[in-house]
Amino acid sequence: MADMDDENPFRDPAGSGVEDVDPINVLTVDRNATLTLGTDALIVLDEGLKHRRAASNLCGLLPQLSKTTRAVPFYNVLWAEVDDFEVIIHYAQPTGKKACKVAYINYNVTDKSLRTHTKRWVDALMDRAYPAPTKRRKRIKVLINPFGGKGQAQKIWTREVEPLFAAAKCEVDVEKTAYRGHATEIAEKIDPNQVDVVACASGDGLPHEVFNGLAKQTHPRRALRKVAVTQIPCGSGNAMSMNLNGTDSPSLAAVAIIKGIRSPLDLVAITQGGNRFYSFLSQAVGIIAESDLGTESLRWMGSFRFTWGILVRMLGKTVYPAELAVVAETDDKRAIHESFRHAVEEHRAAISKGVLHDSDDASLLEGGETELPSLKYGTATDPLPAGFQTQDKPTLGNFYVGNMCWMSPDAPFFATALPSDGRVDMINIDGRCSRITALRMLTEVEKGTLMDFPEVHYQKVFAYRISPRTAPTPPKRRLRAKIGRWLGGAGRQKEGLIAIDGERVPFEPFQAEVVPALGMVLSKRGAMYEFDGPKST
Repeated sequence: MADMDDENPFRDPAGSGVEDVDPINVLTVDRNATLTLGTDALIVLDEGLKHRRAASNLCGLLPQLSKTTRAVPFYNVLWAEVDDFEVIIHYAQPTGKKACKVAYINYNVTDKSLRTHTKRWVDALMDRAYPAPTKRRKRIKVLINPFGGKGQAQKIWTREVEPLFAAAKCEVDVEKTAYRGHATEIAEKIDPNQVDVVACASGDGLPHEVFNGLAKQTHPRRALRKVAVTQIPCGSGNAMSMNLNGTDSPSLAAVAIIKGIRSPLDLVAITQGGNRFYSFLSQAVGIIAESDLGTESLRWMGSFRFTWGILVRMLGKTVYPAELAVVAETDDKRAIHESFRHAVEEHRAAISKGVLHDSDDASLLEGGETELPSLKYGTATDPLPAGFQTQDKPTLGNFYVGNMCWMSPDAPFFATALPSDGRVDMINIDGRCSRITALRMLTEVEKGTLMDFPEVHYQKVFAYRISPRTAPTPPKRRLRAKIGRWLGGAGRQKEGLIAIDGERVPFEPFQAEVVPALGMVLSKRGAMYEFDGPKST
């Protein structure tokens, strides 16, 4: 997994100089203390701290050896207000690399002549804590899946997330889901004018349902554009939070949601038979789908069951034949790398110039359109349109398509994926590749360099249709195949598996088409996922 600590917003920037600070940024409070608005953090200088005694230090008999200065990054500041002459600041305090909790700073302003200055200082702090385009006091509909993951979503919400939302003065409405598809029903009835965000305390299944529920509203395009979907990671798969928040920690994700900016997201229209629905994350046929959905009997292994499933199938050289038709932009890996690097550079330049904008409704709802856009390439049951390149793949081992980079905390499968570039990243790997190569691929995934293997066919794609079929098993290999299925957790499996956003769909042909910027999410960086990018080729 890439080291994300370098961008950890909770690192302590203490030691930043406070010399030559504009007096307007300094507030003098009681106990010989000052609060200063630094470049990136609130600097608390309190001479009284060095005289305090710590209760844990020989019952407080020895002086506490602590600094008189501490720094709170503006990103951590959740709320600030002045009540009469008391300044009250709520902030997220780190409790380790993977968690935080609500903490408070309270000071009385003893100089009564500073009333006006105090109010202006607090307003200035809030402007730094919530720089444009970050929205304060978000109206959040929280959906809790009490059955997902390890069944801890309710406890995680209550202990780790709810206090942070409350400290940030968010308007919160909480509802539990009771069955599969319940979140779709809830999202279908949400009033887009009353809700800014739907936060799913779950794995990746609930966000999938919410997107599709919004798509069923009377004016679906408007609903999808107005209501941002995000994730409080509480499941076994938390890819959405990894990509948008840069973490699978519920408390750190909560702060990312509080401080998140509205960002458009491409959705992928899936048609299968007479059904049409939307995918936000991934589609898989072959090893990934089988290892995800076909290892339910191995849940006792925990998250390792997924890795085990891949190992068994890759080492067994299992194949999943299919016919594949694709409308691709390019399969030139060097060009894909270069395009991604260019996107990163453009984004950094926009940030340095302060031109990162919120995705407001007016700019996204072109011409006031509220209905879903028509499909450019038709459906899976239509004759294949011109422009598709078709190829039979009798020895296909892994077919994996991603709309996001991270598929799990240690698996950035799609290293060049972008949130709203109008394309998805497609991986095809032949099932006959050598076992040594297969093992090397598995170890390289976490580095984001899987695409650089010559055995990996990597494309940027606008649309595709895949028609999977069951591979025939020669009589001489039936026992071996049966043992392989048993080892891989799929001993009772009767047909192949297809996974859309980690959810099982019928094993039959389906067609996918990217619908640019149809969905809305909250993210930290807008046009980029929380991944630094693949290594150069």
